[in-house]
Amino acid sequence: MPTNSSTSFSPEEIAAEGLTPSEYEEIVQRLGRHPNKAELGMFGVMWSEHCCYKNSRPLLKQFPTEGKRILVGPGENAGVVDLGDGLQLAFKIESHNHPSAVEPFQGAATGVGGILRDIFTMGARPIAVLNSLRFGTLDNANTRRLFNGVVAGISHYGNCVGVPTVGGEVYFDRAYTGNPLVNVMALGLMETPEIVTSGASGVGNPVLYVGSTTGRDGMGGASFASAELTDQSLDDRPAVQVGDPFLEKSLIEACLEAFQTGAVVAAQDMGAAGITCSTSEMAAKGGLGIEFDLDLVPARETGMVPYEYLLSESQERMLFVAHKGREQEL
Repeated sequence: MPTNSSTSFSPEEIAAEGLTPSEYEEIVQRLGRHPNKAELGMFGVMWSEHCCYKNSRPLLKQFPTEGKRILVGPGENAGVVDLGDGLQLAFKIESHNHPSAVEPFQGAATGVGGILRDIFTMGARPIAVLNSLRFGTLDNANTRRLFNGVVAGISHYGNCVGVPTVGGEVYFDRAYTGNPLVNVMALGLMETPEIVTSGASGVGNPVLYVGSTTGRDGMGGASFASAELTDQSLDDRPAVQVGDPFLEKSLIEACLEAFQTGAVVAAQDMGAAGITCSTSEMAAKGGLGIEFDLDLVPARETGMVPYEYLLSESQERMLFVAHKGREQEL
């Protein structure tokens, strides 16, 4: 599938991808030319705070990350700790603030779906979900709308998947008016003999797309989640993903069964930045390149262009690197 030819972009077009003028200049310098539309979008999502933590990384590095019971630390889909007695626990916490402010039900629901994928991608079976929520004061009608929508979204996705919400907390303060905080945590017990990691390895190994089809939902969601909320943010509903918890339930069982075969070298869920992030992260962690053909990506809509395939954040999708010759087992 051909991409658009490279061209220069206006300041408005650059800003629309969540990039600053100086970042665009850096892109041109690195490429030795102006990027095309698809490349500009890829840089926009990968250089967003949501994907690369460009602003918060120095603060995150201050947290302790090593210990005698820590099996997997930062850098993977989820952390894993040794509980003793042969039990290993995978856990992850993540926010879905901006999507929940714009579309509270789907924003919160897909937050749960995304955090569950981080758990079972490691080879663990999700067993519990928790949440920590912040809203404006309850005398505000919009706050009540957001509160009801977020709570409904969290419970809906968890109930459909069959993973209980075992605890949570909620506070109301005017500081969060119109800008709620929706933090979700998931826990899972390891089921596979070895922890499944996301670093691709093995030159020539096949890359497999697993799960739902790709549509136009969630376009630019990573950049949107990194931007400041404004009065115009309600216009960004297309950047909010739409989840299918019943498909995710099937995906959990299929992935855990696939991992048991030993045919999977590495796995990554397609969350923020979709195909762009999952492919580049897996390749970078393995110190390799990766080739993929967008014409082979199953689409749920017609007329999609490379920019849309690469930036779609359609939910319930995974990427596997398999051992060459063992594709049929999967």
